Amino acid sequence: MLVFWKEKLVFLAVPKTGTTALEGALAPRASIVLRDPPELKHSAVYRYNRWLDPFFEKAGGQKMETLAVVRHPVDWLGSWFRYRSREDLIGHPNSTRDMDFDDFVNDFCRGTQPPHAAVGSQAKFLLKPDGSLGVDHLFQYEQQDKLVAFLEDRLGGTIEMKRLNVSPAMELEISPKMEEKFRRKRPEEFDVWEMGARS
Repeated sequence: MLVFWKEKLVFLAVPKTGTTALEGALAPRASIVLRDPPELKHSAVYRYNRWLDPFFEKAGGQKMETLAVVRHPVDWLGSWFRYRSREDLIGHPNSTRDMDFDDFVNDFCRGTQPPHAAVGSQAKFLLKPDGSLGVDHLFQYEQQDKLVAFLEDRLGGTIEMKRLNVSPAMELEISPKMEEKFRRKRPEEFDVWEMGARS
């Protein structure tokens, strides 16, 4: 999480949406950088609204705006799948090594997810309990140009991002049947991604 006090902007870091690269580029300009623990760095909307927003308002007498990035659900799961296939997780319950991507997506769609597919939810991170969007500004990961243009305008200056914390490279494909199931079982994940296009 990055807090830009003068600009009244808080960047909420949705996991696996390029947040480490954004943090690397923007941390020197931020008033507050929350890196640890992960629960604080990746504070979801509900946690931010309950604890941090009231604190910021009382501390400085000002209302902050929030910003986040959302990634296409299939690509987002692909990033998690690749990340959990790395060497140091071999033998760990979270490992996806030697697993089929369709099986991983299927496990994510289950009511009770096995450890390797328990990766959270972009929808739960970004939406309020009533299903409405919980951030003021939401950008799709796939439209980096719009995000960078917004940040350069809001923060001033040029922003150069380097790729950081990149998942291992591998070709992934989801079968049409599994993608249809994913959309049917977890429609909120696709709904929140579409909200990013309208912000």
